[in-house]
Amino acid sequence: YEEIGGLDQQIMELKEAVEDPLLKPDLYRKVGIEPPKGVLLVGPPGTGKTLLAKAVAHRTKASFIRFVGSELVQKYIGEGARLVRELFELARKKAPSIVFIDELDSIGRTRGTGLGGGHDEREQTLKQILAELDGFDDKAAVVVLAATNRPDVIDPALLRPGRFDRYVVLNLPDKTARRAILDIHARELPLADPTDLDEIAAGTPGFSGADLKNLLNEAAIAAARRRANTITE
Repeated sequence: YEEIGGLDQQIMELKEAVEDPLLKPDLYRKVGIEPPKGVLLVGPPGTGKTLLAKAVAHRTKASFIRFVGSELVQKYIGEGARLVRELFELARKKAPSIVFIDELDSIGRTRGTGLGGGHDEREQTLKQILAELDGFDDKAAVVVLAATNRPDVIDPALLRPGRFDRYVVLNLPDKTARRAILDIHARELPLADPTDLDEIAAGTPGFSGADLKNLLNEAAIAAARRRANTITE
């Protein structure tokens, strides 16, 4: 979590939804709480959804199994569903584990929209994901995280209680968060004057964490091009 800037609220929510169920399952069972099976990370590209998922896996020492939704859309009917079964079987064998589905909207779009008919490969794969989520028991020690920047197109069946019923929202960072992100990515860079980061944070509204990282990288390249020893504003 020290490698993540500006997401303190989101980290706290993930600790509650993912860390505690994996690290303190008895605490949940003692008070009769059913731990969440799925957590949906929602936010624009570059805001740190994958980074958060990796960080919580590292913190819990859980196996981290990641796949991109679009990778499951196969040429032949049933191939994607088979891949989902195999991935979740692996997650159970390697428990405690975190399954991370990136770009959930590419596989979990609302059904009945006329995309590919009613029995296409995408729909079969989605049904298998739903079946796997419903098949977890409380002792499975498997949590599913998913990320999307299009929550409006996600099939309602995925969002009902017992599936992806917990949301963690990542917005574009504000000025304070941008400064925290810049500090992290500038740690190893030879800045001429670190206080310049205040002005850069103030002048980059609308930048995501990935944009800020790239900004510093481009500045370092420009310094190297000039054969300079330090990076100036």
